[in-house]
Amino acid sequence: MTAGAVLAACAPLEAPSQQQAGSNDPTGNRATFAPTAMVASSSRLASEAGVEILRRGGNAVDAAVAVGFALAVTYPEAGNIGGGGYMVIRMADGRSFALDYRETAPAAASRDMFVCPDGKSTGGSLIGPLASGVPSAVAGLAEALRRFGTLPLADVLEPAIRLADALTVDSGLAASISDGKYRIEGFAGKSVFFPRGEAPRAGARFSQPALARTLRLIAAEGASAFYTGSIADSIVAEMKRSGGLITKADLAAYRPIWREPIKSSYRRHTLLGMPPSSSGGTTMTEALNILEALGPPAPYGSTERVHALASAFQRAFIDRNSRLGDPAFAELPIAQLTSKSYAAELARTIAKDRATPTLQLARQMREGSETTHYSVVDSQGNAVATTTTINDLFGSGVYVSGAGFFLNNTMDDFASQPGRANLFGLVQGEVNAIAPGKRALSAMSPTIVLDPAGKLLLITGARGGPRIITATSQVILNVIDHRMSLADAMSAPRIHHQALPDSIRVETGGLDPTVIRALEAMGHTVYEQALTSGKVVSIMRVKGGYEGMDDPRGTGGAVGY
Repeated sequence: MTAGAVLAACAPLEAPSQQQAGSNDPTGNRATFAPTAMVASSSRLASEAGVEILRRGGNAVDAAVAVGFALAVTYPEAGNIGGGGYMVIRMADGRSFALDYRETAPAAASRDMFVCPDGKSTGGSLIGPLASGVPSAVAGLAEALRRFGTLPLADVLEPAIRLADALTVDSGLAASISDGKYRIEGFAGKSVFFPRGEAPRAGARFSQPALARTLRLIAAEGASAFYTGSIADSIVAEMKRSGGLITKADLAAYRPIWREPIKSSYRRHTLLGMPPSSSGGTTMTEALNILEALGPPAPYGSTERVHALASAFQRAFIDRNSRLGDPAFAELPIAQLTSKSYAAELARTIAKDRATPTLQLARQMREGSETTHYSVVDSQGNAVATTTTINDLFGSGVYVSGAGFFLNNTMDDFASQPGRANLFGLVQGEVNAIAPGKRALSAMSPTIVLDPAGKLLLITGARGGPRIITATSQVILNVIDHRMSLADAMSAPRIHHQALPDSIRVETGGLDPTVIRALEAMGHTVYEQALTSGKVVSIMRVKGGYEGMDDPRGTGGAVGY
């Protein structure tokens, strides 16, 4: 969709537009409407698993846990029990919670473990057994269910177990496995995903018996099966075979952590986001506070709007990359970074007619993926935003053959060489250096937005490394500032700026050429590329119920009733 088409569809309204299924949608994309409850994820089969649990009397947390385990089966490139994640929960009575179940560095990890004697990177943080942190998804999902669920773990695991026994491959799964061959084929997963040298084709039946056995063990024995039982033995055996660091003591020591959500406001709306070890809530809050301090928003797609967005993201990412990390290892200036007064100071550094080079700006400020998201809302109004990851697609590539899942490559999210770029081009500081037991800084941004009356408006989040923050922010801004329907907000072209590299990344065709030329005349470097944007999954409250949608750039879906 062109910028002009979005502008035509998004004239300011008195309230966010409420587009019902079947109504005119200039993007050509549709949101799914349901009057009572909704689940949206990057896999329609996983969304269906969540709705199954809701229909059986479960609440939003029960459904979120069911979706998390189902994604391990239907979306193994990202939704995998070999990784970890974050969950933001808002109960219908107004209480809100944040659960940090990010992976931790093994006890044998060391600050310079990926640095050669000549100072160059070994590359071991990307592929292979040293790239993996202690997997934490099972502990996190089980803990969320323990505290807020209403159904037994065995019940919410039933859909995932069924899918692991056999599922019909869709085009998205077939393509992702095929594309991941370079990472999978060097490890034990090759025999499962490429049994005859080819990925399963769309329409084929696909079985993952080892994963089904693992899920049945978790259903019967709880998370202990994964962290101290036979599944832990399989993980450790794989580490010994391949030269990894994770031990049974590392697994037994892992604990998820309940934290206070980052609570902020933007133009009279309330945002509930994830605090560190995720950078998402803090960085989004800082960027949106800067935009609010700049005054009323310029029209969508205009030079002024793109300059403001890029400049706000640039400043927020400078702080994100240099000042955030695991709060157990450093004092973090969260109060400052999320304050309106600090944002106002940064807003005053943004010139209307020119860009500020990142390195110059960073000096001034110092002086002064892959991932998947899913959203759930139940009939009572309980809401859950969950983002989970094994970092890169198919993680480290290492496959635990005895248990049926891939291990993450989350160790690359640390600053293995502070001051040098990681997998996602992020240049991070000493506060995020590797240390045993430490949680790597993440960009995951599960977010819940309330309208000015305090009612649920959006449940959203994304995949895409640092693009998670900018993509999620822009969907929120599209709804609040530009009064877009959910379909338009999700489909509209996005930009990305993460401080370094010092450039604006734009989806191909996403900006009018005259806008690009104007930005370049202001000193911005602008690159058009197909993979600029993250992939967002959202649910929005509308008149008469909810709309849900996976990103039009993805292959998932929303299911409701």
